[in-house]
Amino acid sequence: MTKRKLFPVQIPLTLPIEPGISRADLLESQANQLAVDLIDRWPDWPSNVVVLAGPVGSGKSHIARVWAQSSNAMIIPMAEIVSYQNMADTNNLVLEDAAKGAIDEEALFHTFNRAKARGNFIFITSRSFPSSWLIELPDLVSRLRLAHLVELEEPDDTLLSQLIFKLFSDRQLEVQPQVVEYLVSRMERSMEVAGKVVDWLDHEALSTHRKINRAMAADAMAALGVS
Repeated sequence: MTKRKLFPVQIPLTLPIEPGISRADLLESQANQLAVDLIDRWPDWPSNVVVLAGPVGSGKSHIARVWAQSSNAMIIPMAEIVSYQNMADTNNLVLEDAAKGAIDEEALFHTFNRAKARGNFIFITSRSFPSSWLIELPDLVSRLRLAHLVELEEPDDTLLSQLIFKLFSDRQLEVQPQVVEYLVSRMERSMEVAGKVVDWLDHEALSTHRKINRAMAADAMAALGVS
């Protein structure tokens, strides 16, 4: 009887995969085209304050980081703006995750004024537009009305497919287009979820010596609860 060759289970070495933040790394589709066009036009902006709003997993942070690299901007969580007051004097600024109840209104108002006086730009990311932040400071409300608003949609099929192929490529993994089509047609429409699925498949393929196929893709979505 021919003995079946068994492969030992390999424990994969977890290495961080850093997402590219150069302009060349930014994927484009109809879902994010307005935002991509805007950062390509910088510094020719209609306002020195931009608010980029979109659902979780739509790519707000990635776009903000691409712009931050090209504009030499600092990236600060909106909830921590009061701790970085002096840094707005000389830098463009990305303020991440603006949300109702998490904004120091006086600090943001003074940051706007200093940026305007020094010709700096502010790029704010949020899940919603300023009208839902329930800002009470009248002068800050006036400043926010002058901000340029851009909305991101959930990733469409084109963007999600491009992203998944890129995530596999970043890990030096080859995958058949049918596998990507299967994932795109069934998974939650989120860039964050796409990263988790590809990471799970990478580890599973390495530890079990299996080729990534539709069956493994189904296992990934079931394991992560994203189907």
